[in-house]
Amino acid sequence: MPDDIAGLIAEIPMLAGWSGPAQRLGGLTNRVYRLGEAILRVPGEGTADYIDRTAEAVAAEAAAQAGVSPAVLYNDPASGLMVTRYVADTVTMTPNAFRARPGAPARAALALRQLHQSGQVFATRFELFAMIDDYLRLLSGKDVALPDGYHAVVREAEAVRAALARTPVPLAPCHCDPLCENFLDTGSRMWIVDWEYAGMNDPMWDLGDLSVEAGFDEGQDEALLAAYFNGPAPPQDQARMVIYKAMCDLLWTLWGLIQLANHNPADDFQAYADGRFARCRALMATPGFARHLAVLQAS
Repeated sequence: MPDDIAGLIAEIPMLAGWSGPAQRLGGLTNRVYRLGEAILRVPGEGTADYIDRTAEAVAAEAAAQAGVSPAVLYNDPASGLMVTRYVADTVTMTPNAFRARPGAPARAALALRQLHQSGQVFATRFELFAMIDDYLRLLSGKDVALPDGYHAVVREAEAVRAALARTPVPLAPCHCDPLCENFLDTGSRMWIVDWEYAGMNDPMWDLGDLSVEAGFDEGQDEALLAAYFNGPAPPQDQARMVIYKAMCDLLWTLWGLIQLANHNPADDFQAYADGRFARCRALMATPGFARHLAVLQAS
């Protein structure tokens, strides 16, 4: 066990005296360890610049109360240390697992719907365009270049901002960062973890972002939407989901560049950001995107 982890464990009352192994789990920005029946999350360097740990704590507790996330056993927003209960007999999802495990998109949809309809209230609002502005400001002080054409696409996305404003929807508690790896599947239900970016948001963001992260094909998108709505998706909801598929890539491009600037070794974040931005531009150039945008503009 790393000495710094042993020291942190000794400072957390519920873990004091732990002498077993600390099994390192996955994570792009944080370090995560399994300690028997507990999961210890140690925040990554630089995350305090863009993560509100107090809001995260509220969301994690609320999501546990909603029955979609493991119980929070310890939390210190000042340090970002968090301990949650280990969920046994689950598979950490990946794009391949979403393809290989029958019914996985539908189970994810039902977990997200349970969260969205729980009545829980998160401490912050997830504001897409405000976050883009915040991330751009953060990057302005770092030695990292934006992809060519990024600002032009942000200007193009003003039409999206206006269309979404024409058709506002009631905000719901949303995960807002539905990476595949944030879903744990038992085969009969999904658990959702990691609430760093959670906030009150349009529920279709979660579905659109999950579709992108998992690389869903048309059939998987249909299964996701059909399970969520228990039938055909209303045209406006489907339109917002597709539009958010592009917008999440526009946002997470900047997130990748922040990781690059912070010298995060977990991935090739230059390639990550470039791939995100290329996919955003490609989707925004499709006739289908224009058609879905027109649905909202006509509302």
